[in-house]
Amino acid sequence: MKSLPIFIITLILICTCIPSRAAQPFITKERTPDVIVLKEKNSSLSFLVNNGLDAGISRAINNLQSDFEKVTGSRPLIFNQNPNQSSPLIIIGMIGTNSVIDELIKQKKIDGKLLKGKNEKFIIQNVKNPFKGVEEAVVIAGSDKRGTIYGIYELSRQIGVSPWYYWADVPIEKKDNIYFLKGIYSDGEPAVKYRGIFINDEAPALSGWSKATFGGFNSRFYEKVFELLLRLKANYIWPAMWGNAFYDDDLASGPLANEMGIVMGTSHHEPMALAQTDWHRYIKKNNLPNIWDYTKNKEVLDQFWKSGIKRSKNWEKVVTVGMRGDGDEAMSEGTNISLLENIVKEQRRIIAEETGKNPEKTPQVWALYKEVQDYYDQGMRVPDDVTLLFCDDNWGNVRKLPDLTKPLHKGGYGMYYHFDYVGGPRNSKWINISPIQRVWEQMNLTYSHGVDKIWIVNVGDLKPMEFPVSFFLDMAWNPEKFNSQNLFEFTEKWAAEQFGTKQAKEIAGILNTYPKFNRRVTPEMLDSSTYSLDNYNEFETVVNDYKNLALDAYRIYDDIPTEYRDAYFQLVLYPVDACSNLYEMYYAQAKNKKLAAEGDVLANSYADKVKVYFERDSILQNKYNNEISGGKWTHIMDQMRIGYKAWHDSPKNILPQITYVSKPDKPAAKVFREKDGYVSIEAEHFSQLNNSEKIHWEVIPDFGKTKSGITTFPQQIYPGTGENIFVEYEIDFVLTGEFNVELLLAPTLNFNSNKGLRYEISFDGEKPQLVNFNGKYRGELGKWQAEHLIHSPTRHTISKVGKHTMRFRVLDPGIVLEKILIDTGGLKPAYLGAPESR
Repeated sequence: MKSLPIFIITLILICTCIPSRAAQPFITKERTPDVIVLKEKNSSLSFLVNNGLDAGISRAINNLQSDFEKVTGSRPLIFNQNPNQSSPLIIIGMIGTNSVIDELIKQKKIDGKLLKGKNEKFIIQNVKNPFKGVEEAVVIAGSDKRGTIYGIYELSRQIGVSPWYYWADVPIEKKDNIYFLKGIYSDGEPAVKYRGIFINDEAPALSGWSKATFGGFNSRFYEKVFELLLRLKANYIWPAMWGNAFYDDDLASGPLANEMGIVMGTSHHEPMALAQTDWHRYIKKNNLPNIWDYTKNKEVLDQFWKSGIKRSKNWEKVVTVGMRGDGDEAMSEGTNISLLENIVKEQRRIIAEETGKNPEKTPQVWALYKEVQDYYDQGMRVPDDVTLLFCDDNWGNVRKLPDLTKPLHKGGYGMYYHFDYVGGPRNSKWINISPIQRVWEQMNLTYSHGVDKIWIVNVGDLKPMEFPVSFFLDMAWNPEKFNSQNLFEFTEKWAAEQFGTKQAKEIAGILNTYPKFNRRVTPEMLDSSTYSLDNYNEFETVVNDYKNLALDAYRIYDDIPTEYRDAYFQLVLYPVDACSNLYEMYYAQAKNKKLAAEGDVLANSYADKVKVYFERDSILQNKYNNEISGGKWTHIMDQMRIGYKAWHDSPKNILPQITYVSKPDKPAAKVFREKDGYVSIEAEHFSQLNNSEKIHWEVIPDFGKTKSGITTFPQQIYPGTGENIFVEYEIDFVLTGEFNVELLLAPTLNFNSNKGLRYEISFDGEKPQLVNFNGKYRGELGKWQAEHLIHSPTRHTISKVGKHTMRFRVLDPGIVLEKILIDTGGLKPAYLGAPESR
């Protein structure tokens, strides 16, 4: 249809009433015969809405009114009855409310079948002669409250207001003319019912900023968060919980969420619509014992939980059930399943009593987080209507998924994912470390296993996770829209939405690359010993990679229009420049250590460099906190990232240890050759692959630590007996003997009921070796999480020199191969593995 004229496309859409995807542009600045004027020099836009409109929809309409004013300089008028004028008109409403939308459906000017019985769906279309005196109008109609709100914000987005206009200071381009391309547009219904974020680990950065800006995590703060979520077509949140209590901190917050259309939840360890901080305030206020133990304090806990349901019973929410230890800890040793099942039973009794409805009428979720998954594996169960919330391992690696060979849980499944984490092996709070390639692969794996009730992601301080948050929520709306080949296209479109099309591809390249670098090793795990100074020129190479990326980012910064620079600094330049600076600092420290140990006075110059880079980190932080956007983001970059001594952080950054020497000496010369004693192959460079009718291989570009990853799709299809799903690699050996072959695999966990993921490996048709690389954990999980990689070794005998064929055959889905290393006697240690042999 792309080659057809616009008027034919429009005619087809109108005649068949098949909506186009709203992702397709319906706003243009060019006037043609097939558009409706929304704004021209001498025109005045109006909105028509019903009296008594839902308050949340009215709030969104007011924001749309303000958005049009920001774009055009003219504020649309709002009417509650037919303005009976020829000026541009947008009609906004929800079906089933005796609205003008219902009247248009009755007159068959809108197809009610597109909306009736639908969830969170909108249509945006042109309607001729909606009523007397109006020749043609644009209609935004929603199936329900949120559907209507999403339609309003879709129009706002398309006229040029980014969802991140407040949270990242994305500027709004002025337009003299705005036209609507005639047609019917919709984004359909969301694939995942509850889609949202968890604000967590929010001190010192977000807490400091919110206190300075709003006086704390109050309704003024959450009004901005809720609006962002709705503009991103999300509907669900777990609020900040480090010393905070959403409903109690500001009594206006609960009603505000309900008014705006946000479904409230509480974190995985905070049951019954109550924050853990509520508990500490409750026992202090009532002079009760602080015993978070149901066997010893049942009556107090029941009354406490009752207060949470009673307070929130009239507001839309998902109630967390179950119980963990106080303060996000495991329950006491020896906790038994029957006790936990009884706790859930009593919580549901309280829900029924306080709401006056059967408990299944109140949405509930049970989070299988950390040790709670062990209870589930040991047989603990909850009622059928309760959603089971699976979790990743806090590092973006899914721990468990439904067994598709067994009956599925009727209450459905959710996934709790992480962009941010406080815990071992090392906190990750400061900056984005989540390439969307890995997010897509793991969440596609999740969705393909039927997990579509809840998707929630821990976003830490929210900033600076803007890009992966956008991707996660967009994917939650329609996972099937994404595949391994169009992820960069999403990145480029996102960059264009924030900064315009001129430099979108270049900016997208930077947004695509820096999280990949950060996923190799998180900035908090990075230190002077991570990369090798001695082998393959590794440390200098990765430093130069980041420096070159920072140079690219600065070139764009110099060229981008001035009004975009604050947003560009936040979304692109700061994360790249600050991380590049970190790499240079640790490289200088590594050189200082090495040269000082050799007594080389050159060590002193590297010691001085460490100090310079350490100071520069604070200069960049100060610019973010106090200089850009008129000092709007004070404290938002206060998170410590330099000087970790344990898994947790310190109150402030610590200068890395350096040594000064006075005795000169010559540094050792370094020579690196790729042919001596090893073979290194990027996974995508296979010589042959074998698919089946049901299963095929795909390369995921930019996946993992070096070049890419390869894996099989669809991810929910398991190879059957006799299916040879393999790739082969041709290798020319110059030595013979027994050699170690190490496969570098993505850290996918044993999501398949703890069975583990299996593959076979062989040379030249020999009997293959069967490997289950993650079936049982023996203390490796922290290493996998730290390195974001699983090393899977086998031993093989090569009896003659010359050409040989290695075959890698998968027996389960979800295995992602990144690289192959073969040690024939000369392979040297390197964090990224040896560079590719050819």
